[in-house]
Amino acid sequence: MSASRGAVVWMTGLSGAGKSTLANALHRRLKEAGHAAIVLDGDVLRRGLNADLGYTPEDRTENLRRVAHVAALFMQQGFIVIAAVISPEHRHRRSAREIVGEGFVEVFVNAPLKVCEARDAKGLYARARRGEIAHFTGISDPFETPLAPDVVIDTERMPVDECVDRLLAHLAATGRLNG
Repeated sequence: MSASRGAVVWMTGLSGAGKSTLANALHRRLKEAGHAAIVLDGDVLRRGLNADLGYTPEDRTENLRRVAHVAALFMQQGFIVIAAVISPEHRHRRSAREIVGEGFVEVFVNAPLKVCEARDAKGLYARARRGEIAHFTGISDPFETPLAPDVVIDTERMPVDECVDRLLAHLAATGRLNG
């Protein structure tokens, strides 16, 4: 297995922007290249580690604090951690960066709301628009566009392989990958 300095690739964006798809594709490519990598998917973590939390502002903050601490632990062991989490507010991402420290890579997975709604196979946006889901980011709760992300990925215009190439290039250029 190739050594890496570890990193936390913190993917932020609206539901349906492509965070999980991109996270899984990046994970696959990193593993194929022999790097220790893991995906922390926000939806999966909410069914286990964070099952006791809802979507209130306080619960969302706690959810993301926990994810950042878990990511930091894996990074300290040399893993490249890919965290696919909406993290809608500047303060959430700033806090995650502070918890993780050096090695934090903020990736804005950018897709317009109309594209995210069109991709929504679970019908969550439609339910949120009908008022059936409270605190839904992009509908009843805001998403604050990152001010200075390390990488911006436009999933409306770029195919997944090209997005992954761009992320791998960034990790290599910043010395997070060896070999």
